[in-house]
Amino acid sequence: MALPQLTDEQRKAALEKAAAARHARAELREKIKKNEVTLESVLNSDDPIASRMKVSTLIESLPGYGKAKAAKIMDELGISATRRVQGLGVRQREQLLEALTK
Repeated sequence: MALPQLTDEQRKAALEKAAAARHARAELREKIKKNEVTLESVLNSDDPIASRMKVSTLIESLPGYGKAKAAKIMDELGISATRRVQGLGVRQREQLLEALTK
């Protein structure tokens, strides 16, 4: 599937939108790291930035968790490495909260 041809203005707008989304995602990760935002609030959020975040990125944002621990937890819970927060089922959310808030 070929990408649509964008005018210079459309391309610039798309790049600005992507940069704003990356910045907002980085701010959310920093708030999670500093415990200003809880895991439960992110999992239950309607915020498009939070809901589009990969679960692995969310776990890695938690203090004391890195790529290895995040991968292990996701594997134990049967969550795909490419799964996003909005794609988690109710049971997966509960299991994730239980595993990470021991």
